[in-house]
Amino acid sequence: MKIDQQLQKDFRASFLGAGSIAEALLNGMIKQKLLLAPNIYVTNHSNNERLTFLQITYGVTPIRDLSAMLAESDIIFLAMKPKDVADACNSLRGLVKPHHLVISVIAGVPLSALQDWLGVDCPIIRTMPNTSSAIGLSATGIARGKFATDEHVEIATRFFQSIGSVCLVPEEELDIITGLSGSGPAYVYYLVEAMEGAGQKAGLTKEVSRQLTVQTLLGAAQMLLASDEDPEILRKKITSPGGTTQAALEVLESYDFKQAITKAILRATERSKELGAVYR
Repeated sequence: MKIDQQLQKDFRASFLGAGSIAEALLNGMIKQKLLLAPNIYVTNHSNNERLTFLQITYGVTPIRDLSAMLAESDIIFLAMKPKDVADACNSLRGLVKPHHLVISVIAGVPLSALQDWLGVDCPIIRTMPNTSSAIGLSATGIARGKFATDEHVEIATRFFQSIGSVCLVPEEELDIITGLSGSGPAYVYYLVEAMEGAGQKAGLTKEVSRQLTVQTLLGAAQMLLASDEDPEILRKKITSPGGTTQAALEVLESYDFKQAITKAILRATERSKELGAVYR
């Protein structure tokens, strides 16, 4: 791809924050040869051991001098914790220039707040990946700031495609994405807890129950990807009248299972808006 060649040839990136999402991203970008490892700079608040680990593992360059780091960079990833973002951005004032592309992976912090804190009319992309980025299977929503061009969006999209799938959305929809896919892995893990526990209660060993549960979820997910049919149709195809699946689904319906999931996602969406409101 032309953009891949351009990135590797021309671009250098800085990561401010070195947690799991940052690691997943730099790993994905290096594996897909979007950026050269030595051209990726990393820093964090105080954990030198973490920076050393990333240097040894991936070949990236740890740097403590922010001024020197950003002077060498074209792209800046903001990957610190939300509680630290205001102070971190204020420390970048005067160092971030209009030519820098800033990409935020910080949950809940709106583009307007980032723009104000940085104090410069630079392009900003806000993103919402999830924890499955660690294995290259994230579902990531991205939204552009007012100074971001189509090329900036293309660059950001390519980066996050290295750790999964990407959807470009208006910023106001990122709260919904947070509720649906950002928090989504936890809902699945909760379901797995219940399925595994039921298998064990019925007499299976923990190991067998885990294997069958995980493979069932994996198979169902692959069916959804491979089929053009709606999940409702796929569900009905394996629900024989008077059979075991119908008996199970009747129990779920008696507990308003679908309504509970809907309410959970909407509440997570609402909470994302509440958390983001403190920055507006």
